[in-house]
Amino acid sequence: MKTKGYLTAIAIGVIMLFASVALYAGTTVPDVIKMQNDYEHTKGIVEFSHKKHAEDYAAANPKFYKNKCGECHHDENGKPLSDLKEGDNVQKCIDCHKKPGEVPKDIKKEWRTKKLKKKEKDKLSLEWHAEALHENCRTCHKKWNKANKSKAAPTTCTKCHPKQEK
Repeated sequence: MKTKGYLTAIAIGVIMLFASVALYAGTTVPDVIKMQNDYEHTKGIVEFSHKKHAEDYAAANPKFYKNKCGECHHDENGKPLSDLKEGDNVQKCIDCHKKPGEVPKDIKKEWRTKKLKKKEKDKLSLEWHAEALHENCRTCHKKWNKANKSKAAPTTCTKCHPKQEK
């Protein structure tokens, strides 16, 4: 009878070990992230090097990366999530910026017709996934270039988006 209890305890322990390893493995960050989602992309898919940004660039210029993870990751109010660490559950951009792609031209025209202020248009455009990514990346890249008197960080479409194969 005791043997059956020990075997059950061991079996439960092994299951818990595998479950915890699987859970941890599910929240690790790959070195390179394909910035692709389940909608049609009009440009080539950006391959973002998380490792380069989070480790290499941050180590080279720690003052620039003062918010660490919060430089890119933020809460629903736009406040930097500076205390993230490996293994934390992080939402994908599209979980909050749900509208696929960029703001459609007809909506931009509607905003102009309504004479919305730039601040309001900027806020509304962040509902679109690509607009939010572009705002996040380009703003940081422009700040980096200015701080380092450089043009190394790309700010145009073709520098990040590879040509699509036909």
